[in-house]
Amino acid sequence: MGAGMGAAVLAITTGDVAGIGPEIVVRALDSVAYPTGAAPLVIGCLPVLERAARLIGSGRRFRLIDAGEAGSQLRERVSAVLASGETPVCDPCAVSAAEAPTGRVSAAAGDAAYRSLVSAIDLALSGLVDAIVTAPLNKESLHLAGHHYPGHTEILAERCGVAEYAMMLHLPEPALRPVRALLSGGKLATGEVGSEGISIVHVTLHTSVASVPGLLSEEAVAEKIGLMDQFLRSAGNSRRAIGVCALNPHGGEHGLFGDEESRVIEPAVRSCHGAMNVSGPHPVDTLVRRAVLGEFDGLVAMYHDQGH
Repeated sequence: MGAGMGAAVLAITTGDVAGIGPEIVVRALDSVAYPTGAAPLVIGCLPVLERAARLIGSGRRFRLIDAGEAGSQLRERVSAVLASGETPVCDPCAVSAAEAPTGRVSAAAGDAAYRSLVSAIDLALSGLVDAIVTAPLNKESLHLAGHHYPGHTEILAERCGVAEYAMMLHLPEPALRPVRALLSGGKLATGEVGSEGISIVHVTLHTSVASVPGLLSEEAVAEKIGLMDQFLRSAGNSRRAIGVCALNPHGGEHGLFGDEESRVIEPAVRSCHGAMNVSGPHPVDTLVRRAVLGEFDGLVAMYHDQGH
């Protein structure tokens, strides 16, 4: 794998070192689908990466880079290592493969995952890499290590110093085409809808379903609508059509199945009218279909599994 000096540098974390993350990273790098214009810099435990490579029979070779020592020359170092046929690795983990046995929840594995993520974030904030790609965390290991965060999103927000944030999932246009063709009976050809993909943000995230109604507020829903509008605007989407999900089945059926729609979500949507192209709350089962068929560019989900 090689990449020129102008290639985007991706800081790829290995996630929980005792989990599937290291193997996923090695398989992704070995894949023929890996973009040739992207320069990978793996952030993780080198011994664990080597263990994962042996496990899957990969011949990939790795070389350590000291990001602190490289400083502003990090991009050049990454390019040089890739040109030699090896994969550059920054290892901030301070853990051996023996200390993080595969499949075992531990504080050592959680701390290594946290160190990798924070290192990648700091490299991005300093402009030394162009983006980060993260493998899965194990929340239990993370907490055992004393890092009491629900997940990636909250760590990213704190490290970046932002108060308003949301997890966003994005399904790009190419991935939508077969689903759209299926739902439309093949009637909608590519280009007819003008979709740039679908983006979904969440009002609540890593919390129990039982706690969701108490966490919803008009202010929280309106904030996430605003974040979605900002994202679509920054992405150059001129329409910025946003659909807001209901919380309860069938949108609550006018209070028969809950009043969060009339009490919280509807007022939030109304407060955004005029400034934003937003509607809702809509029952989520039909809303997603409508979005796939091109009616919406962004959706606002009320809780984790609704948006996933």
